Amino acid sequence: MTLKERITEDMKVAMKARETARLGAIRLLLAAIKQREVDERIVLDDPAILAVIDKMLKQRRDSITQYAAGGRQDLVDAEQFEVQVLSTYMPAGPSADEIAAAVLAAIAESGAAGSADMGKVMAVLKPKLAGRADMSEVSKLVKTRLTGG
Repeated sequence: MTLKERITEDMKVAMKARETARLGAIRLLLAAIKQREVDERIVLDDPAILAVIDKMLKQRRDSITQYAAGGRQDLVDAEQFEVQVLSTYMPAGPSADEIAAAVLAAIAESGAAGSADMGKVMAVLKPKLAGRADMSEVSKLVKTRLTGG
């Protein structure tokens, strides 16, 4: 079963169970997938769908930060629920130790010596970790390693 078929099946289950919040989150995801398919005139495969989900998760996390700063707990809760629903479609991410090892390997592979070489390191890491790990957290870890922190 493809990821898109799984999402569609989950939508049907949510409809039958009358889970309106979950149904809304799944419909948003399917709409984003459909929008990208129409825009690019392609049918998205599983890795492309994971990229859409990853982008949506990043947007939700940014929104949570903004809503929390504005004192809107009701909106924070709604966004956190959507993050939970969307996260169920993402593959299990690497552990913190695996990410740290990948960062060290990428620094060695790229020959990075300081924070000016951060782009080189991220270019090595992105294909390996994108969609599996929060790249903003990976970026922070790389910066810490390169600045000697």
